[in-house]
This record gives sequence, C-alpha cells and structure tokens, in this order.
Amino acid sequence: MQIYAIRFNPGEDLKQRLDRLCWERSWRAACVLSCVGSLDVAKLRYAGHGDITTIRGPLEIVNLTGTLASFGGSHLHLAVSDAKGHTLGGHLKEGSIIHTTAEIVIGVLDGLAFHREHDARTGFAELVITTE
Repeated sequence: MQIYAIRFNPGEDLKQRLDRLCWERSWRAACVLSCVGSLDVAKLRYAGHGDITTIRGPLEIVNLTGTLASFGGSHLHLAVSDAKGHTLGGHLKEGSIIHTTAEIVIGVLDGLAFHREHDARTGFAELVITTE
C-alpha cells in the first residue's frame, strides 16, 4: 500500500476534490485512512432515502471513510458534528464545502482495481474488486 497525505482548502467541495484527485492520479483502488477538518455545508444522503439533506455549519468532520477509484467513482460515508456535539452521518454527496481545512490520509491499494456494477439484489451499483 502507498500512503498519501493531502490537505484541501477552504471553499473546496470535499467529494469533488477527492474524486478529481483519484482520477488525476489514476488510482485504481484506494481508501480513506483518516480525515479531520471542518465544513461550512455538508450534503448527505441518509440510508434508505433518495433525497439529499443539507446541514449548515460550521461542522467538525468526525469521520470520513470509504473507497475511491478512478473508474467507477467513490463510495464515501461522512459523519459531522455541530457546535453542540450533535452528530449526523450518511453518504457524502457533492456540495459539501470545506470551512477551514480537510486533512486526509489515503491508502492506495497495490494490485487491486475497484469498479461498480449494478447488483440486481440491492438495486445499486456495488463494488467489484479485481486484481490488476
């Protein structure tokens, strides 16, 4: 595994930047190892819902986890907390805007490739793992 540490800046879209970074570096299989930072806005899709929920901050990023791939995109879950410590989480969606920083450590998995294919059992594009 190769490990990369990256810092994103205020005003950037967290999901778009992660997807673009993965595409630019041609990472075929990667995962988020760690992320701390803050958001002005979090856009989440909760489990079992099709609608996207907007949460306004400032918000602390308390967890970001998931898979990344240059082909087939990412599957990322985000948990954020507000000024009172209330925490919400769900699928990270575009429009989640960084407040001060996002410090991210990414592991790129040697010898693997991720892509997504429709799974008739779940109705979603699910992860398929292959070896290079």
